[in-house]
Amino acid sequence: MIHKGLTNEQVEESRKKHGSNVLTPPEKESLWHQFLEKFKDPIIRILLIALALSVGVSLYEFFAHDEGLSVLFEPIGIFVAIMLATCIGFAFEVSANKKFEVLNKVSDDEEVKVVRNGNITVIGRKEIVVGDVVIIETGDEVPADGELIDAFSLQVNESDLTGEPMATKTIDPKDFKKDATYPSNYVLRGSKVIDGHGVMIVDKVGDATEWGKVYQGSQIDNNIKTPLDNQLDHLGKIITVASYIIAGVILVMRLVMYFTFGESESFEWLSFAQYLLNTLMMAVTIIVVSVPEGLPMSVTLSLALSMKRMLTANNLVRKMHACETMGAATVICTDKTGTLTQNQMSVNDMSFPALPEKQLSNNEISNLIKESLALNTTAFLDFSDEKKIKAIGNPTEGALLLWLNKQGVDYMQLREGVKMYQQVPFSTKYKFMASIVESPAMGKPIFYVKGAPEILLKHCNKIATPEGNVDITPYRLDVEKQLLEYQGKAMRTLAFAYKVGDPNEQSFDPNTDDLVAENFILLGVVAIADPIRGDVAEAVKNCMSAGIDVKIVTGDTPGTAIEIGRQLGLWLGTDSKEVNHITGKDWEALSDEEALKIIHKIKIMSRARPMDKERLVRLLQSEGEVVAVTGDGTNDAPALKAAQVGLSMGDGTTVAKEASDITILDNSFNSIARAVMWGRSLYINIQRFVVFQMTINVAACLIVMLGALLGTEMVLTVTQMLWVNLIMDTFAALALASLPPSEMVMKEKPRSREANIITKPMMWSIFGVGIFFVLFMFGLVQYFKHAEVTSLADFSFAEYFRNYFNFNIASHGISSLEQTYIFTIFVFLQFWNLFNAKAFHSDGSALKGLFNKDVLAGFGLALLVIFGGQYLIVTFGGEMFNVAPMSLNDWLYIIVGTFPVLFIGEAMRAIKKLVKN
Repeated sequence: MIHKGLTNEQVEESRKKHGSNVLTPPEKESLWHQFLEKFKDPIIRILLIALALSVGVSLYEFFAHDEGLSVLFEPIGIFVAIMLATCIGFAFEVSANKKFEVLNKVSDDEEVKVVRNGNITVIGRKEIVVGDVVIIETGDEVPADGELIDAFSLQVNESDLTGEPMATKTIDPKDFKKDATYPSNYVLRGSKVIDGHGVMIVDKVGDATEWGKVYQGSQIDNNIKTPLDNQLDHLGKIITVASYIIAGVILVMRLVMYFTFGESESFEWLSFAQYLLNTLMMAVTIIVVSVPEGLPMSVTLSLALSMKRMLTANNLVRKMHACETMGAATVICTDKTGTLTQNQMSVNDMSFPALPEKQLSNNEISNLIKESLALNTTAFLDFSDEKKIKAIGNPTEGALLLWLNKQGVDYMQLREGVKMYQQVPFSTKYKFMASIVESPAMGKPIFYVKGAPEILLKHCNKIATPEGNVDITPYRLDVEKQLLEYQGKAMRTLAFAYKVGDPNEQSFDPNTDDLVAENFILLGVVAIADPIRGDVAEAVKNCMSAGIDVKIVTGDTPGTAIEIGRQLGLWLGTDSKEVNHITGKDWEALSDEEALKIIHKIKIMSRARPMDKERLVRLLQSEGEVVAVTGDGTNDAPALKAAQVGLSMGDGTTVAKEASDITILDNSFNSIARAVMWGRSLYINIQRFVVFQMTINVAACLIVMLGALLGTEMVLTVTQMLWVNLIMDTFAALALASLPPSEMVMKEKPRSREANIITKPMMWSIFGVGIFFVLFMFGLVQYFKHAEVTSLADFSFAEYFRNYFNFNIASHGISSLEQTYIFTIFVFLQFWNLFNAKAFHSDGSALKGLFNKDVLAGFGLALLVIFGGQYLIVTFGGEMFNVAPMSLNDWLYIIVGTFPVLFIGEAMRAIKKLVKN
């Protein structure tokens, strides 16, 4: 059975019983469903309620009071606000997903060698079934899970599943590794053969493979609410309760006024019903006015702009909320291989006594080293991508060729025309590789050998030094000390030796290929490791200084993981392996209660399996942490999906990228630190807009309430409020969203997940400025009711204060021009207050950075549109906006007269800065 493989009948029977070797793709959400998801936003829900109430009020006024179609402007405006907020977010996410699909294409049609019907044949990967005998060779990707029945020097890259870039596989029980994540005689779908060859019998295919289980785990829906969702939900409840309270106050006060100051001496039900209905309409109007129509759209615009700008910083954001949630992250659980490290072995250090400067030249010893590295190997280099040269074959041998290339040595030129007498490939059993070649440099046969230092040193009696080849005995202790230093840093070590060869000499055991030749000359030893990326240490330091707890979670060995942590400054000399480190198996053995007791002390988890990572994320979230997970392997997918923000690497696996919210296109941890900075800055920009928007809403609510209690008409018409609350606020949101991120936010601690989006300073600003605006606007209304004004040049502050508390019946109504003055003054009060909002969360001036190129393009342009829009409305709005054109002098009076809003804000910031210093 084993040698002949399955018959065609057995293949069909196996496929029916165990299924095919295809992963069940995730159900794609329909575009319609994705669009409806946008309506789950808490503020959008409040807007929908406001829309329903507004429609009711408008229909009542249209049919009961014979009002014109203009009464429908408000519900239409709210509807437009809802559609813009939802459509913009939907469009940006659809666009990002299209970019992602192009990035993430995968094929199941790769060819695989199998034994069937007694013949070796080639089939597509998806045709593999349980029981198939599969031949795997160097460069192949293992197509399914299975047990090895033959293995020769077999090494596989399991980094996508376990984080281990070079796992040795064998069928000899004596060589099995007890601490291996998966058995030493077992290979997994998705791992890549980097050396040797083997034969396996498939026992799991498709979704049943470890890769498939992880893939399915990565599709589990994550219903964890983002911090911003929670905060907006809380804000929505506050707005709802506040509007109901104000509406209730109006209802009660109006009823008290009716029964206390009613004009009629006798009670009339018809008159009372009319009065009550009008009062209810005023209460509903308050509820509608209190809803910040522009807030959902402003948040959406801010997130959408950040998505676009983060893409230029190599962050492809697929899910809009991830932009801001990164700023709230309190823990980053990061994979090691390919995220912190380069996932490419390289020479970290070397010790060739004859090369104290560690630089190759054209002398004899340098030529021997060049040939030893270039000829005694089976690896190659791929130069197809000039930016990143890749090693093909054994990663360790590839690292040696990469080092040669950096030294300016063309390894292919050294190989050209060289006569190879004999070569024994690397064997995991004997741990060496040897080649006997006709050396171009020496002009005679040279026997080169490399391998495990403890093996090679036994065969060496001399060592190459600047003084020549001398007895190795006095140097042996120094060599062993150097090796211990390398190994203490979790590096792989190789020794290199040579001797003048004789092609006819019996150098190897004819039965085992074990090395029997003696009297080699030791050239030196080399330390090889998967180095950390150049910018990672600084980026990790920045994240830690920003109050973010960074944890390394990897499938690699404890020694390697801890050494990487040490290099990054994460693992300190005071840290304990028993307290601050845990293996996947030990983690699995703990109950949730036991795990929660030690979870915050863990800095490194090694030998972690996919569901170990997912459980770590889930338990951290149960402790109130906002967790971001970074990874590039399939083993990271469940954790990426479970986290509030999953960040995959651009060259990561399809499964990892599918599970993530953000893909880091340049594979740089520094881009993750920048994403945190972007997220925190974005949140501050959203807070700035909340200050701006809620100040307007507080003012509008109080104005309507005053009007209702005093029996006056609304100060601002519905269409005017729509301009302020919708269009103007939209451009204000664009202005604030365009502000560049600040590195200063990385010096602060993450905000609490339970924190209100409106802080105490914001509350003071909103109500303080809002009440000031109301008091000022109330005075204007009183003034215009009792003084006929045709030009602001005639404005008298004496008259303004004299009429402030004049509640006598006005001599005339407010004219269209006076209504225009009130409307434009209100707009410019907000215009200058936008500068104060810009300076929120900053002790600096609102004018600081205003002439920055990016700020001018966003903030400056938005100001220009607001100013221009107001001019066009006043000049051409006519009856629709109940306005009349103003003279140039009037415009100047209003601009200069409202400027103190900014001036007072600047003065208060300056005083605050002085007190702080």
